[in-house]
Amino acid sequence: MQFNWRAISGPALTTATALIAFLVDRHFVSVPNPAPLFVCIVAFSASISGIASGMASAVIAVASSALFFLNHRATPGYDMSDLSRMLLLAATAGGTALITGLLRQKWVDAFAWEKKHHATADRLSAALDQVDIGIVLLDSDTRAEFINRAFRDYFKLSDAQADSKPPFIALMYHGRDTGAWQLPEDELSAFIAKRTEMIRTGDSTPINIELVDGEVLRFTCTALPDGGRMLSYTPITDLVRHTDDPGSAEYYRTLRGGHRSLARHLGAAE
Repeated sequence: MQFNWRAISGPALTTATALIAFLVDRHFVSVPNPAPLFVCIVAFSASISGIASGMASAVIAVASSALFFLNHRATPGYDMSDLSRMLLLAATAGGTALITGLLRQKWVDAFAWEKKHHATADRLSAALDQVDIGIVLLDSDTRAEFINRAFRDYFKLSDAQADSKPPFIALMYHGRDTGAWQLPEDELSAFIAKRTEMIRTGDSTPINIELVDGEVLRFTCTALPDGGRMLSYTPITDLVRHTDDPGSAEYYRTLRGGHRSLARHLGAAE
């Protein structure tokens, strides 16, 4: 059986404080009313273990105060001021235990929800890294919050670059600098400007993007409720090439497979 030190720490501390107050008051010097200290201990107890532990500490505090006041006069007994102080302590300690315990429970529930939310997000990120569709999630400032593995591979984006949460325009310039797109150099600026405007307005019109390695991606932009954007890059190379001459199918496949495949195909033809 596991020992729950949190549950007993508050009541134990309350009891120890009461005993010390009794001993010091009886054998050394007169001790003032320890009620404020008891209330602090009750709050501590409820904050680390919940309402039950806080209430237990509150009961011990009130009982200890009753004994303390009983022997704190020339003749044993209570007067109205003693009873008023004990009632006030009972209300204060009980309220402190209840409020602190409820706040603690709310914090624990919020922490558990956040932990579960992060676990779900991690699983979703891992799942999106397994698909061949490039996915980019942008926040309302068009800064990339998530970039999956497919997009990184298509555009030769390093993990360090992707994890730095670059703005969308930086991704566009990266594609330009690495020569990712099958476009003449004099058309790159207009292409980047058009894509940036589409992201800004949330234009969902799909467009096809040809990469230098022969891959064709269908780009779509989806506006999200929070003002962000989801960008998807779906590989459609085979769909786009469906009009290729069947007799030259192997040749077109080698074109899309890169220069080495093309060289092997030409060598075989010779």
